[in-house]
Amino acid sequence: MQIRKITDRQEQTRITREILEALPEWFGIPEAREAYIRDSAGAPYVCAQQDNGPVGFLYLKQTGKDTMEIAAMGVRKEAQRAGIGTALLELAKAMAREQGCSFLQVKTVQMGKYEVYDRTNRFYQSVGFREFEVFPTLWDEGNPCQIYVMAL
Repeated sequence: MQIRKITDRQEQTRITREILEALPEWFGIPEAREAYIRDSAGAPYVCAQQDNGPVGFLYLKQTGKDTMEIAAMGVRKEAQRAGIGTALLELAKAMAREQGCSFLQVKTVQMGKYEVYDRTNRFYQSVGFREFEVFPTLWDEGNPCQIYVMAL
């Protein structure tokens, strides 16, 4: 497996589309998925590749003077639980530090609502993120937004 930064906007959107469309359990709302794909172009972006092509990606968004956010992250189902997400996160943390950031944040659906998002929550907790705040209606009442933070 190789983890690398990608700066080509077309390559970023192609990889993002390919992976998100393979993850309908997490990215099944077409409008939201298209927004993630569109917003990936030009963002600080990392990709995991294996012999058969891209298996994961992560891109960042600056949300404050000292904070970057994992705007979107996806790892193909068949490649999950193999350290790819952790490897993507390590390079993303280095990129955020290079930009002078002190914190990394991520938003997901609060634990206890859906099993697939419970796995997502457990992943973020396992790599060092801490619960920061829940916004019960940021997305909608059925999907309370959990914000996690990590000091860099």
